[in-house]
Amino acid sequence: MVTVDTPGTEGGGSVGTITLNRPKAINALDHEMALAMEQALLGWAVDGEISAAIVRGAGERGLCAGGDIVAIHRDAAVLSVGGKSDADAAASPSAAFWRDEYRLNTLISRYRKPYVAIMDGIVMGGGVGISAHGNIRVVTDHTKLGMPEVGIGFIPDVGGTHLLSKVPDELGTYVALTAGTIRAADAIAIGLADHYIPADGVAAALQWWQPGEAFPGADPGESALAEQRGWIREAFAGDSVADIIARCRALGTEEATKAAGIIEAKSPLAAAVTLRALREAAPRQDLAESLRVEYRLALRSLLNPDMAEGIRAQVIDKDRNPTWRHSDHAAVTAEEVDAFFAPLPVELELPIEAWIAPGA
Repeated sequence: MVTVDTPGTEGGGSVGTITLNRPKAINALDHEMALAMEQALLGWAVDGEISAAIVRGAGERGLCAGGDIVAIHRDAAVLSVGGKSDADAAASPSAAFWRDEYRLNTLISRYRKPYVAIMDGIVMGGGVGISAHGNIRVVTDHTKLGMPEVGIGFIPDVGGTHLLSKVPDELGTYVALTAGTIRAADAIAIGLADHYIPADGVAAALQWWQPGEAFPGADPGESALAEQRGWIREAFAGDSVADIIARCRALGTEEATKAAGIIEAKSPLAAAVTLRALREAAPRQDLAESLRVEYRLALRSLLNPDMAEGIRAQVIDKDRNPTWRHSDHAAVTAEEVDAFFAPLPVELELPIEAWIAPGA
């Protein structure tokens, strides 16, 4: 559910406010919510009475915990058995959701009015997609941001490969492959956020701030992630996930050894696909083109048993003990990874050419 406040309604003022309103699910984004956000933003883009948009989450737990993973699991469980095709995957509810969600991500990235994302609390997966592409991104002392997809046999989508590939010193690769969470100072240091405000000061800051003026902010302190950039730059420059793990082991430090163990537990195939997606996205400037590739990878992930198994282990049964398709990261072949990236039939590709320039 999405609550939309516009001028003439209580709390709206001249600023439109979108509140993700599923607090029990940490505001996990579903298809209806994505469409409602898009409708509001497109309307405000051409409304002279609206000077800015604010996006926030209801409750105290977070902005958004990501997409509706349980719904995606239903599709993956069916599509990953019995020789299903790209066309079968593209006809699924998950694919329909991704097409509209990715269009929303593009709209946010091109929005011409101030788009203020309050990244308080948990901001995961799809929550990153509706915040980190914006032009005013606010984190707090409660922020826990992450792209945990490789832990469920998936890839960092919603433009995640685009965002993380642009982070220097392989810090984005580290975030993607370890699938952990980072805090406010880290998010600002790697370019996923702009401003820090203590959580108890957000309401006052929004009341004080006027569109067209600099957004208020405080010092978030030192980034624990950025302080590790030396060894991460060295270890995560490897050409394969197995190479990165070996480099971490060779360094022998506590941090590097821990990272190696974390990566080893992730889906080998999803990790290999993610690493290639990051490498190929790095020189690409257009988010929509990265989303086109991510859509191919998302459909192939539905067909890959690792995704159904990863969600089962982490979310459905919660035994935290997935049985991946490969028992070792070195066992993943180049041909298997190539198959994820192969173009879809033309009629199944993400239709980015049909998208009207969002935010115009």
